[in-house]
Amino acid sequence: MGARTDPRPGRRGLSLHDLVLLAALAVVFGFLYWVLVQAWGPLQVAMGPFGDLAQNVLIGGWMVVAPLALYIVRKPGVGIVVEIIASVVEVVFLASPVGPMLLLVGLVQGAGAELPFALTRYRRYGWTVFVVSGISAAAFNLALGMVRFGWLGQDYFALRVGLQAVSGIVLCGLLAKVIGDALLRTGVLDNYAIGRARRAAGAGSR
Repeated sequence: MGARTDPRPGRRGLSLHDLVLLAALAVVFGFLYWVLVQAWGPLQVAMGPFGDLAQNVLIGGWMVVAPLALYIVRKPGVGIVVEIIASVVEVVFLASPVGPMLLLVGLVQGAGAELPFALTRYRRYGWTVFVVSGISAAAFNLALGMVRFGWLGQDYFALRVGLQAVSGIVLCGLLAKVIGDALLRTGVLDNYAIGRARRAAGAGSR
């Protein structure tokens, strides 16, 4: 599922160092998710008769922290945990209009984003696995929306599916990879699994 492989993914539980990072990511992206909620309404108006599809255009942005956290920490469950914590931040501290249901949404989206990484046993972090992560997260979210909102029987269902897939790929999978690589270049992630993997790859190429 991608060219870049981590031959020594972390097998131990989350360290305090990891937990602090996940908490920081959850707070930052919980706020950014809330900002997307504020943008949702104006986008609905701007899209006119297609306004009901506005959520699908933005959906990938609400899931990006899961593959990003997995890219950095590389341990099972990280994508699910960080999405749920970000949802808690939105509900408890930012009073998201979605309410407590957002916790279930975070769980489903995090599980969808994490599944492709789990299938590689948390060893591959190339572009392909991030694309598949975005598609998987969107598919899980679509399934939840079909249950919650009856999307399957509505007009524009095929368009909704396409928008969710594109948004998942671009705003979730690919954006997570871009952000992770940018942070890695700054050196702030040197002491996390992503930094150790880069050093190991560099040593192996010499």
